[in-house]
Amino acid sequence: MAYTRMWSLIAVLVFLLSFFSALSASSAVKSPPFYADKTHLLVYRDAAGKEHPIQTPADWDKRREHILANMQLVMGPLPNISRQVPLGVYVNEEVKTEKYVRRKISFAVEEKDRVPAYLLIPRERQGKLPAVLCLHQTVRIGKGEPAGLGERENLRYAVHLAERGYVTFAPDYPSFGEYEFDFSRGNFPSGTMKAIWNNMRAIDLLQTLPEVDAQRIGCIGHSLGGHNTMFTAAFDTRIKASVSSCGFTSFPKYFGGNLKGWTSDRYMPRIASVYEMKPEKMPFDFTEVVAALAPRAFLASAPIQDDNFEVSGVKDCMAAARPIYELLGAKEKLAANYPDCKHDFPAEARKVAYEWLDRWLK
Repeated sequence: MAYTRMWSLIAVLVFLLSFFSALSASSAVKSPPFYADKTHLLVYRDAAGKEHPIQTPADWDKRREHILANMQLVMGPLPNISRQVPLGVYVNEEVKTEKYVRRKISFAVEEKDRVPAYLLIPRERQGKLPAVLCLHQTVRIGKGEPAGLGERENLRYAVHLAERGYVTFAPDYPSFGEYEFDFSRGNFPSGTMKAIWNNMRAIDLLQTLPEVDAQRIGCIGHSLGGHNTMFTAAFDTRIKASVSSCGFTSFPKYFGGNLKGWTSDRYMPRIASVYEMKPEKMPFDFTEVVAALAPRAFLASAPIQDDNFEVSGVKDCMAAARPIYELLGAKEKLAANYPDCKHDFPAEARKVAYEWLDRWLK
């Protein structure tokens, strides 16, 4: 259809304007320094390994480059522009509800690979709207859960945000929902990096939509979607505000330092094959991931009874990242909420999260 062809043409133009800036944030260092203490972020190491204090934003840029490079040692390299293909959006279904239109689509992320997704567009709107990438947890139905097709009201955040006036976009993570993916045959060393790439392509798509303000894009996710949000935002600076619900803790406090849960093909198998599932051998930690988001807005929703992601480790990460936000003049853009619940995203926690996105995207 004509609308589909228009998306493809606009996508090429938007990519040339926006993707280079996002990609530049992920430029890797061939042999990045190893930092044993990942809680002390106000230092960087030069090519000779000598430590220097971080006193300016330019100093921080050097450490941030090392963080992204060390993340890529574990996840695999972020692809360059050669992996880019036209988005080729197909609309497979359209359902009109009282407050929004839900489109079931698929889009091309690389050669011979299409991602299924739900796109929700508010029916009442004036001017261009902010958009939020909504990333699902580990659940068989994938994208269907945030899009309102699952049983858990707490995790229908793509619907909730569409009803608040956002364009929302919920893609399937590789191997979930309708997205069949064979990690053994893929071109990515980790499912994590594959998801990051797919999410960046989703942002390319959002920026082509006539309903979307390309400068007001956020990201939210629960559990798998929570750390998927953080990883994507670290590499793609087009994400201006993000929320991670039950998405992380420091590696030493993840099940007492047993990192086996991170090592499947869906996530980061090199944690086992190269780094022996030992936190002290890991090239990066979530202290650094949070700091890499600065000066953009980030909210951690971390329940105090979460059995997966120990809350004191979250507090360690936030404390470590806070000096970086202060250095960059953005201390108000880093926040945490600690609801009294288990591994969940209840109404009171969602209220804080949605108001956080409103604050920075509206």
